Amino acid sequence: MSDIGSGDEGSSSQKYHGMEQGSEYDSGQQGQMEQELATKMLQIQSKRFYLDVKQNRRGRFIKVAEIGADGRRSQVFLALSTAAEFRDHLSTFSDYYSSLGPPNPDNVPEDGKLKSEMMIKDNRRYYLDLKENSRGRFLRVSQTITRGGPRSQVAIPAQGMIEFRDALTDLLDEFSTDEHAYKPDLPEGRHMHVDNKNFYFDIGQNNRGVYMRISEVKTNFRTAITLPEKCWSRFRDILSDYCDKIKQPPSGTVPQLGGGGQDQPHPLVGNNTQQDGGTSLK
Repeated sequence: MSDIGSGDEGSSSQKYHGMEQGSEYDSGQQGQMEQELATKMLQIQSKRFYLDVKQNRRGRFIKVAEIGADGRRSQVFLALSTAAEFRDHLSTFSDYYSSLGPPNPDNVPEDGKLKSEMMIKDNRRYYLDLKENSRGRFLRVSQTITRGGPRSQVAIPAQGMIEFRDALTDLLDEFSTDEHAYKPDLPEGRHMHVDNKNFYFDIGQNNRGVYMRISEVKTNFRTAITLPEKCWSRFRDILSDYCDKIKQPPSGTVPQLGGGGQDQPHPLVGNNTQQDGGTSLK
């Protein structure tokens, strides 16, 4: 059995059973609403690699899982944009590998590294290292998270880099072409604390498009509104208009917002503002 790069793999001994819940990339959502859109399996030497295209409320991503002959699993998660960058690096690494002479067990680099690159995506860093040891050459792909947590990594035998790249390209060609309709990299959620209230701003998407959910949380109380992306700019303009007008000296007239009376002040807005002291708008 070839065990190239086995010393660089994670310690997970879990078995692979296809779609999973609670993947690290779902931002702690416990796999809720996670869908598996497509999968490819590659057999490279004694290892199996699964490339799964998944989708959750944060968007689409690719899970790369390496399954050893003993069933041990290692995996990394890539946003589609990161997967495209990784695909390009695979071509570069493969060209470099092809230019190398045959391995010389008596002349292995001290740290084993032949070529290295790094990718950064949000709070994740990916380290790509073409390495050589006494068993051969392989590409180690390591993923780390800036806020801490264990490093996850997979090791691809060098001879399989082109096959791996081609499989990744097929998935990207299929699932990146409609990014104008489905956005793969949504912004992180935000939080704001005002008096005894907490406000949470979360971005998600469904078959109707992207939306923002604004949640107000107090002790034993929670309420939320959902805003489709197409109305964000108008919502911002109305809020900005209120912010500007509330700074002006009091007058005897009721402020008229927007053009042509499209967004007249709603009676319920005044009632909510009176009850909450306006804190939800500050």
